[in-house]
Amino acid sequence: MKMTKQIVLGTIGVAALAALVSLTPKMNAGIASSPHDLRGQYGISSNAQLCVFCHTPHNSDTTVSQAPLWNHTVTSFSGYQLYSSPTLNATMADPAGISKLCLSCHDGTVAIDAYGGSSGTTNMTGAAKIGTDLRNDHPVSFTYNAALATADGGLVTPNSASKVDAAGIVPLFSSKLECASCHDAHDNTYGSFLRMNNAGSALCLTCHNK
Repeated sequence: MKMTKQIVLGTIGVAALAALVSLTPKMNAGIASSPHDLRGQYGISSNAQLCVFCHTPHNSDTTVSQAPLWNHTVTSFSGYQLYSSPTLNATMADPAGISKLCLSCHDGTVAIDAYGGSSGTTNMTGAAKIGTDLRNDHPVSFTYNAALATADGGLVTPNSASKVDAAGIVPLFSSKLECASCHDAHDNTYGSFLRMNNAGSALCLTCHNK
């Protein structure tokens, strides 16, 4: 009886694990050897832990609610120069939420190696540095809902407050479009950490209908 119970529980456990793996295929790709693998770069030891630059199991930063066990210093910069356009119908403000996590390296105001309580010594440079002038970058941290799609006339009406498309490829974060809507920091399969292949502007056309 005990053996049968163990076999049943073991079978359930294997099935649950298989289901989890099938639900998260992109996570399996990982960040090893991608530009987000910081081991051996910027003066960081090649023996460093792969995930420690952004995440920690203990004493994490909880100031950004969408940051899972965050371990990197979050940018405190304010006053970004924001994208504007005569055709922009969204209400713009400084990047917030999960986008601040990306900018904590990419705006160049916080050191790349500022993690685990260290202030760091090396700031981002080159093409990866977006900077604080965001006028030539896609807007983020704006509410993307049916009202905006109607006012704009050139946007797809989002499927829900948490995703743009029915396939769930482009997520929204509390009804807002953020850096992570188009980029998956853990998967560089399509280059530039894009969430899908942008051949024929496929990713752009997930939101834009013109």
